[in-house]
Amino acid sequence: MATRYYLACAHEQFRPDELLQQAAAGEAAGFDGICCSDHFQPWFEPGESGQAWVWLGAAGAVTERVAVGPAVTPPIHRYHPALVAQMIATLEVLNPGRAFLGVGSGESLNETPLGMDWPHAEEQLERLEEALLLIGRLLDGERVTGGRYFPTDGAYLYTRPERRPPIYVSAFNPEAARLAGLLGDGLWTLADPEQAPQLVERYHEGCAEAGKEPGEVLLQTGFSWARDDDAAFEAAERWRATMPPDFYVDDWHEPRLMEEESRRRITDDQVRENFLIGSDPAEHVERIRELEQLGATIVVLLNLSAAAPLDAIRVYGEQVLPALRAGTGARQSA
Repeated sequence: MATRYYLACAHEQFRPDELLQQAAAGEAAGFDGICCSDHFQPWFEPGESGQAWVWLGAAGAVTERVAVGPAVTPPIHRYHPALVAQMIATLEVLNPGRAFLGVGSGESLNETPLGMDWPHAEEQLERLEEALLLIGRLLDGERVTGGRYFPTDGAYLYTRPERRPPIYVSAFNPEAARLAGLLGDGLWTLADPEQAPQLVERYHEGCAEAGKEPGEVLLQTGFSWARDDDAAFEAAERWRATMPPDFYVDDWHEPRLMEEESRRRITDDQVRENFLIGSDPAEHVERIRELEQLGATIVVLLNLSAAAPLDAIRVYGEQVLPALRAGTGARQSA
């Protein structure tokens, strides 16, 4: 099957109404799916923090064919897993055949402000495993009682869709990737050439343990296009605050401090290497092709193009996506 391309909408950077325009533009441009980040706080200040699931309902209404879902929701504190099961069931009923659920163990950035005593990595994984099992049982129509981290007492989904939406599990370490293989329908991780191959391998091992064929492999990166390279970089450089790996697992939860720390640790060159930044669509094409070689079945492209977000989506629709699907190079002009 040919690689598919999802447009990720950044609640941390844009207001929800602006992101709805991006979602509609993304479908018109030929993206195969629309997803959005699920955050209570942004990674940096100033920023935005629209509510993902409210927005997903609206995104489904302004689109007609694309897959829709979160990238990703953490059912470990902010959301009880039973509510996550209810939310994704509802999204699928409203958008038959289109909804998917991206789930992960979350970050302190979004859970600690709501009163969670941020747990160690082992407990984070335990919580995610219990959440996945509970969500799966509810979507299968079971009535559930019990739970260590997420108590239930006769929990049951009264509204369930005809199709069970696929569940893609976010992973940044091998054990989480194995869990994705055991309990999920796919693996979702960053398109890091150093880390992604071993996570994909561990995911496949988890699938083998579960006695099933591997599902989707979603590799995510950010892109920033503008009419000149400097503007493209300026629009995206604050996303360096997403690059320190400890921000995802340790107790970092103050956006201002995270941005300051990332500026001390992450160079401009590292930002350019980590994201797809520039004015030449052909360079975006070549970088995405490199990511596909890491094993992606779906490439998730987070729009960081604050200088011209809708123009960036248009350029992707007119030049980048057609070139990727045709196996050719994009034109040099935009």
